[in-house]
Amino acid sequence: MQETTTEHLPVALLDVSRGNAPLRDEIIAALSEVYESGRFLYGPQVGELESQIAKLSNTRHAIGCASGSDALLLALMANEIGAGDEVIVPSFTFFATASCVRRLGAKLVFADIDPKTYNICPESVASKITPNTRAIIPVHLFGQSAEIDVICRIAADRDILVIEDTAQALGGAYHGRPLGSWGQIGCTSFYPTKNLGGIGDGGMMTTDSDQIASRLRLLSAHGMQPRYFHRELGINSRLDTLQAAALLVKLKYLPKYTAARQENAKHYFELFHEAGLVGQGASAVVQLPYQDPASFHVWNQFSIRVTEGRRDELRQYLAARAIGSEIYYPIPLHLQECFQDCGYKEGSLPASEAAAGEILHLPIYPELTRAEQAAVVDGITCYLKAARGRKAA
Repeated sequence: MQETTTEHLPVALLDVSRGNAPLRDEIIAALSEVYESGRFLYGPQVGELESQIAKLSNTRHAIGCASGSDALLLALMANEIGAGDEVIVPSFTFFATASCVRRLGAKLVFADIDPKTYNICPESVASKITPNTRAIIPVHLFGQSAEIDVICRIAADRDILVIEDTAQALGGAYHGRPLGSWGQIGCTSFYPTKNLGGIGDGGMMTTDSDQIASRLRLLSAHGMQPRYFHRELGINSRLDTLQAAALLVKLKYLPKYTAARQENAKHYFELFHEAGLVGQGASAVVQLPYQDPASFHVWNQFSIRVTEGRRDELRQYLAARAIGSEIYYPIPLHLQECFQDCGYKEGSLPASEAAAGEILHLPIYPELTRAEQAAVVDGITCYLKAARGRKAA
């Protein structure tokens, strides 16, 4: 690999503007239509987006809300999860997966992960179940499905609710079945950096249950039905029409975005092999992502593993070359200060803790160019050569 061709090429970790730029006129036109109508809440675009997300997820219902975090909270509320109940969640995930449990007064139970996929480990889940377990929230992390079939079987045998966190995996599938349709409720996010990102916050819940769908709609609108008559204590969490209008434009391109992410992932594998960083006789310092053959991976993230305590130094090296990278997630949730009273300590969940210390995420967005990918891999190659040189000296 020729260092001089890519050495000074900057590569952003994320580039939302680059992705949105080609759609500017379509999105502005869609927003203008909403603006002229004045229907900023409960406009027809919301219903249309819900219908299309339900179709994508192969569920009977999809219900919009204000964020992916609220989607998780509402899913628990709709099933009356609260004090005395236990909810099993992965520790290696974004904060929202766990915070919704604590907000309702339920007990957090953290499970460990599969060290290959980084998704919640079914065996760990099974070992955490008690008579008080009411729900399991598997997260389809980084765009790849958890072993959701196994988790659903474990839950079904014990009449436990399964709430899928699909915030990073919209459009993904497992054994050909769309994510968000396996559990009783699927929860997704339209945060701008997601595979289907809006122009602000937004979320969606999917379900096959008429009863659950009705409760989710009620609880997301102050528990109010009819107007000014409050049947339950709900919250204010509505997907506004402007967000829905923008998302409808972008949803048309989601298959194209997914294919581009998959091609970028494939090209990374090729570049790493060409650089001699993986394969027989290669250094074991860098490990590439594992792909579950049963999973339709949508590559929200491209996660490499950097061993020998070199992850942070590599990240600094890449930053000096203006190459973006990120650590999702540097501290597992069971070790976060706000969850100290859950009773966990270092060593409690070894696979989660090891991943937090070694994982590094590289740019993977659809608009990433081949030259930019080459610059990323070239930067990693140069770092490893320099590190080996220092070690030999």
